[in-house]
Amino acid sequence: MKIYPAHFFAAMSAIRLDLIRICVSALVVTATLIEAATPGFLEGHLRIVSLREVELADQTPSEPTAVNYSDYPLIVLSRDGKQEVARVTVDGNGNYRMSLPPGNYVLDIQDRRRRHVRVKPQPFTILSNQTAHVDMNIDTGVR
Repeated sequence: MKIYPAHFFAAMSAIRLDLIRICVSALVVTATLIEAATPGFLEGHLRIVSLREVELADQTPSEPTAVNYSDYPLIVLSRDGKQEVARVTVDGNGNYRMSLPPGNYVLDIQDRRRRHVRVKPQPFTILSNQTAHVDMNIDTGVR
């Protein structure tokens, strides 16, 4: 068997170029996936109104009722509103912040229809490394 160095080096050079192209392509794909996987953030404030009994005009106004945000759990739904994606943790002041993958979502109250609270579900979009600010107002009605 006779070895031809020129043919060998030409073949190795072609293989090396193919490997370089594959590595560069892999780096581009990896960078794209990392960028796509970088979460964004949802933040906002939960405001609950009509938390006290009806007061007659001749009565002394009562003290405001303490707000219990855990009575009105917030959930993040898929854009079509059919699938729950996450539950939102609201602090004692009504504020919330959480990370989510990029995408389109809806912020709503868990069991809104069954609980008979008046609230408008809020659609929002999360972008990588950005914060979406969505406030939620709940009207519990008159008790």
